Amino acid sequence: MGVTKEDVEAAITSALSPSHLVVTDTSGGCGASYEIEVVSEKFEGKRLLERHRLVNTALAPHMAEIHAVSIKKALTPAQAQPQPEPAADKPQA
Repeated sequence: MGVTKEDVEAAITSALSPSHLVVTDTSGGCGASYEIEVVSEKFEGKRLLERHRLVNTALAPHMAEIHAVSIKKALTPAQAQPQPEPAADKPQA
């Protein structure tokens, strides 16, 4: 079998120490395609392209067996915090 979801999670966890990580196998179980959401302090001060490079570098040992990686989110902990919703216009009584 190819790369497992657990292999991808272990590689990213080892390299980036994420506070949040979701890896989804989108290949139907063969391990050839993954979607990734990751939150890490190691992304602080980095542009999006640099963040993606960090994820790709973490996965480098497995990339020969992975057909596609889609990094859906690569956020800092501050960016991952829920944003307060704007107050809805409420009629005053």
